[in-house]
Amino acid sequence: MEDLKEQLIEEFGEDSLVEAFSELTLTINVNDIIKTCLKLRDFFFFDTLVDLCGVDYLTYGQSDWDAGASSSGFSRGREAQGGDDRHSERFAVVYHLLSVSKNQRLRVKSFVDEAEPIIESVTDIWASADWYEREAFDLMGILFENHVDLRRILTDYGFVGHPLRKDFPMIGEVEMRYDEDLGRVVYEPVSIEPNINVPRVIRK
Repeated sequence: MEDLKEQLIEEFGEDSLVEAFSELTLTINVNDIIKTCLKLRDFFFFDTLVDLCGVDYLTYGQSDWDAGASSSGFSRGREAQGGDDRHSERFAVVYHLLSVSKNQRLRVKSFVDEAEPIIESVTDIWASADWYEREAFDLMGILFENHVDLRRILTDYGFVGHPLRKDFPMIGEVEMRYDEDLGRVVYEPVSIEPNINVPRVIRK
């Protein structure tokens, strides 16, 4: 791994690389994603994209129990959007790469704009990115430019919102049921009472 680390520092600079828990993470600018991934595939032999996901840093650095959970609220994220520990950028796309020939792994991370979370698709570089990018779009609302078939993959077509965002309510935005009279599925406002289950702490 030391050889790979030195090569990455030489190519991308020391500030862009972090080593933790015997793993390397390369952070790159969102505008350089295609150029960087091509270089990693063709010159560093990372021929396999193992995984791709979106990350929401909304409550990054905050304890779960310091995030304003209460019996009257319906989402910890909605109570914890401020604070001094908030990450400077909210959304990131993370790529997990594997070099089969060199038996090396690398994590690549790129932050996207919160208001317009858009990044170039890497499906032309690694075909396996296709469904991963659709999943990140569906669950996190990240848009992948030039993806040939960017549509929801896990939620229903009429689903409202992106359920893995930390400010998404735990009870959802709408509920659905089959209406016998109409002969179709209908969407209605959520009827259950918002609630957060906070573990009961028993002290002596």
